[in-house]
Amino acid sequence: MQNLSHEFKTPIFTIQSYVDTLLQDEPENPVLRRKFLEKTAKNVERLTNLLTDLDEISSLERGELVLVKTNFVVQDLLKDTFESISIKAEPKAIKFSIKKGCEAPIVVHADKEKIRQIVLNLFENAIKYGKHNGSIKAGIYRTDDKRILIEVSDDGVGIAEKSLPRIFERFYRTDIGRSMDATGSGLGLAICKHIIEAHGQTIHIRSTQDVGTTIGFTLRAKKD
Repeated sequence: MQNLSHEFKTPIFTIQSYVDTLLQDEPENPVLRRKFLEKTAKNVERLTNLLTDLDEISSLERGELVLVKTNFVVQDLLKDTFESISIKAEPKAIKFSIKKGCEAPIVVHADKEKIRQIVLNLFENAIKYGKHNGSIKAGIYRTDDKRILIEVSDDGVGIAEKSLPRIFERFYRTDIGRSMDATGSGLGLAICKHIIEAHGQTIHIRSTQDVGTTIGFTLRAKKD
């Protein structure tokens, strides 16, 4: 509850500060006025994202998620999802690829749209914390007859070792995450974890600062 209060107070106080300044001492400089309005809009966006994600994670924690499972090709989902947000990767010239040896189509049985949501979150994080001319690579592996492992790796800023055990907690964001992300809710990876666990599967993370991050999760292999 304390974390939740903090997450709401920060953007609200920031919005209040900029609005009060605009009302009481409206800057004559239109550039400065626009800057204040843009900062206000960013914090409104953060509040909107927080409310949306909070509603979703509350539903997940109550066990209300209804999974609609189908068979689909993992590689196709990965490529389609990156294509949908490739415009965000363009400013940093970040490229996506399937790792060599993982190109052969592998079919999983899961809720396709929920898995797309997870992959989208992982790609967005990889772009946000990625380096210029960096890369995002996906590996898809058969661990046994029943499970498929999907890993998404980047070569970005990485995560400090002390932060790794808490990375899937609600509202937890690293120091770098807080400084770089003005609109995030801090719930994205927690939501990913709940979705994977609702599938009866697992999710994990490996990371080294200034080297990169890999997040992997398992899914059920194709169901006949």
